[in-house]
Amino acid sequence: MGYYELRKSKKDTSQPWYFVLIAGNHEIIATSEMYASKQGAQRGIESVRQNAPTFAVNDKT
Repeated sequence: MGYYELRKSKKDTSQPWYFVLIAGNHEIIATSEMYASKQGAQRGIESVRQNAPTFAVNDKT
């Protein structure tokens, strides 16, 4: 089963927080945008949890 991992960039930036989605085999399968606060990144995770199951996949190739 996959999981989210909250991370803080080592770079000196105004938006150091982000999260990654890690698959059951421990590979990173998605990386978020950068957030100014840890709470912002946590809200991003909650948004993905709530909205991702309802999105359709559109293959435009």
